[in-house]
Amino acid sequence: MRSFITLFGAAMVAASPVVNPGTGSGTAPDPSQINIVSVSASGNGCPQGSVTTDLSPDKQVVTFGFDKFQTYIGPGSVLSDRSKNCQLHLNLAYPGGFQYAVVESTYHGYAQLEKGVTGTFYSTYYFSQSPADTTTTQTSISGGGLWTNGDVYTKQDLVPTAAVIWSPCGATGILNVNNRIALTSTNTTAFGSITDDDATVAFTQQVHVSWQPCK
Repeated sequence: MRSFITLFGAAMVAASPVVNPGTGSGTAPDPSQINIVSVSASGNGCPQGSVTTDLSPDKQVVTFGFDKFQTYIGPGSVLSDRSKNCQLHLNLAYPGGFQYAVVESTYHGYAQLEKGVTGTFYSTYYFSQSPADTTTTQTSISGGGLWTNGDVYTKQDLVPTAAVIWSPCGATGILNVNNRIALTSTNTTAFGSITDDDATVAFTQQVHVSWQPCK
């Protein structure tokens, strides 16, 4: 199975950028000035040779395709099947004198979880220049019910303002998005599987950006 993560406008382009409240009356920069310089991915959920990338001609949209970002738990599974991660590295160029922050993002996937199995999807956002300054969100799904036969899920990240991760002041920055899926079970005979399918991070519809002038 191939799954996709699409990143718009730096990965991303902001259709309606917003100046962060309380940070001054300056005008937000033109979002079309955000560009993706380069991209890469690392982790056991996206080993070498299992990821494809497609960067648009305007360098504002990149699509990652994954073959291996899948988890499994149940009879015959081993620990390494139950947790996978894939970290996306986006080398961005953006207007000097302003900072931007990822505030909201949306992920979609597929889960099939029998009763007793729980799947948790973690996403951690940080810039390489400030690795200790991170924001982590998580969504958990308890098996049983409609999840027994499998269904799609949506993970909606709403990062609190106080926890927003700001890009470095300047004109470049490396945004990292570390996505990890983990499965646990209280029933040794139960089956569970989650994939990170058709997940998107975007400055257009899926991600809203706050801007503030650099000081």
